[in-house]
Amino acid sequence: MTDLFACEEPAAWRSVHDKYWDVVEAKAKSKRAGKLLNLDKWFQEELPMLISGRPVKHVTLSELVKLMEWKLTRGKFRPRLQQLVASNGEDTVEKCSRKAFSLLPDVQAAIAELSSLKGVGPATASAVLAAGAPEQTAFMSDEAMESVPGLKPIQYTAKHYALYLGKMVERTKKLNKVDPQQDWTPHRLELCLWAMSIATQQQLPLLKDVDMKGGGAAAKCSDSDTDQRPKKKLKTK
Repeated sequence: MTDLFACEEPAAWRSVHDKYWDVVEAKAKSKRAGKLLNLDKWFQEELPMLISGRPVKHVTLSELVKLMEWKLTRGKFRPRLQQLVASNGEDTVEKCSRKAFSLLPDVQAAIAELSSLKGVGPATASAVLAAGAPEQTAFMSDEAMESVPGLKPIQYTAKHYALYLGKMVERTKKLNKVDPQQDWTPHRLELCLWAMSIATQQQLPLLKDVDMKGGGAAAKCSDSDTDQRPKKKLKTK
């Protein structure tokens, strides 16, 4: 299958983005009690409004705990991380996240600040930032990273996140340059890459009509950067 990340045609990306919630619903059927759909709605829609509606952007302890639940439900389940995150103090989480958002646009400094919290590594830190600053950051999901050429083997480090985000920002700029709507963000790109990856893994027919092989949108899409099936990922976070 032609690699979505190598595609320079906004229409193809938009077709995938339009099917995002359909893919989430399909994946949620395989998750316990369909928890994924509710958590993803909260993360994508409610949490960003809560963060942006505050005089100074930050997350609360309860939000961080719920964010971790979302992350583990959307990806690999690691119960120990949930316990570690919950052991942080309320004041510590608010102070740390407030400082992290104030450090933007220095994303690496913000990631480092959030990573000082118990149970929070670069991936979880990126989720916090993506919820509050989607125009500057993207969640470090396995599916998105595996879709970006040159990032394998995946490493859950700040350095690897910087490489990933750099490529996502570059692609975002290129899409906005040729798309009249100019509404692409690194966060939206992650949603598209995640949806395409999940649809492919689970052989969902939802994205079979996305034209990335010939004519129209496919004219500027290339499979030259398509990598081989990813090797077993590192277990560290």
